[in-house]
Amino acid sequence: MTADPISPGRKRVLLAKPRGYCAGVDRAVQTVEEALKLYGAPVYVRKQIVHNKHVVTTLEERGAIFVEENEEVPEGSTVVFSAHGVAPEVHEQARERNLKAIDATCPLVTKVHHEAKRFAADDYDILLIGHEGHEEVIGTAGEAPAHIQLVDGPDDVENVVVRDPAKVVWLSQTTLSVDETMETVARLKTRLPLLQSPPSDDICYATSNRQHVIKEIAPECDVVIVVGSTNSSNSVRLVEVALGAGARAGHLVDYASEIQEEWLAGATTVGVSSGASVPDDLVMEVLAHLADRGFGEVTEFTTAEERLTFSLPQELRRDMKAAAASKKAAAVVD
Repeated sequence: MTADPISPGRKRVLLAKPRGYCAGVDRAVQTVEEALKLYGAPVYVRKQIVHNKHVVTTLEERGAIFVEENEEVPEGSTVVFSAHGVAPEVHEQARERNLKAIDATCPLVTKVHHEAKRFAADDYDILLIGHEGHEEVIGTAGEAPAHIQLVDGPDDVENVVVRDPAKVVWLSQTTLSVDETMETVARLKTRLPLLQSPPSDDICYATSNRQHVIKEIAPECDVVIVVGSTNSSNSVRLVEVALGAGARAGHLVDYASEIQEEWLAGATTVGVSSGASVPDDLVMEVLAHLADRGFGEVTEFTTAEERLTFSLPQELRRDMKAAAASKKAAAVVD
């Protein structure tokens, strides 16, 4: 899709769609919100529920307490596990502390966990493509630590060692650059021709869709502004993809107030998108900020429609149903 020709001096914004919340993030944030309503504050959350500064701050204001590990949660309390997933040992720790655990892991991350367990059960070496230290990678690797080794990008391929080149499969973190991941896989296959692929794409639909639309608009942009936090892998990747696709400059911001005036100096076309953990009101604030500086013309570029939704975690749904039944029974008695 190509934008209309631009006349000299005319300022405009190319607004990417899809952008912002994906189904997994929406489910995770809603899980904490509903848990606060149902159980009351505080509700503890292990790690950031999603990687977005604004979302975390907003939930803290409503009574969520974010911790790094289960041991920081008082025994018997409610704890929500983040959208990025956790290793089995984290569930075991919660049971030992008698915590009421609600697992908000994105179902697409859970799919990768199941793949890891299945291939490990068949005694495969598993090459997990991802970023060292990322919570999702830690959680997935924890499913089969004896079988999984991390491959942190194309340059890490030379460090791979496997037991049997005929029994090796690759899996990936769900929020990576699609192009870089495929480059990593190509290098792996050069070394390991019998390398197997996952049954279906591990990089999630939302990550792929957001990168695709950025590629479409980037060549026409003097600068691309991505709304997202620095610890959000998919947000960081969007800036990288924009620059790789031809944008003259790219920047990541949490809030409109972080946009620097020099970024816009001499620019006529600004691209705007947001990571999969970003509420759209933050994007609207960026558009208002740009409009105040003459970029009032906004063209939304749509390359896909996203309709996927995920139901809330079963533990939470069960308690919500019980609470509703109890309330109904009490109303009948009255």
